[in-house]
Amino acid sequence: VQLQASGGGLVQAGGSLRLSCAASGRTFSKYVMDWFRQAPGKEREFVTAISRSGISTYYADSVRGRFTISRDNAKNTVYLQMNSLKPEDAAVYYCAASLRNVLTNYGRYDYMGQGTQVTVSS
Repeated sequence: VQLQASGGGLVQAGGSLRLSCAASGRTFSKYVMDWFRQAPGKEREFVTAISRSGISTYYADSVRGRFTISRDNAKNTVYLQMNSLKPEDAAVYYCAASLRNVLTNYGRYDYMGQGTQVTVSS
């Protein structure tokens, strides 16, 4: 599976962005999909995950209520709607695909794409 994230950019604090992650291949629906992010000088951190069907989702406390993950299996794409952005949300955002069965076991993934930069000005 090849993953390509897009949609990043510069936004003012309080603004919104929508990230997309397009996957290659015909097995997209077999994967749990995650979003991670990494800010300069910091470790990569988990942001959110979505189940294969899209019914179940899981969020890090830092983004719950502001970010929404969704997927369209017909388009092989996962999305991350980010609202009420804060300067601390600035990072490179990566999407990842996982064959794991437990949504909350986000430490394990099988594929990760190149990231997209999100910059939030205060």
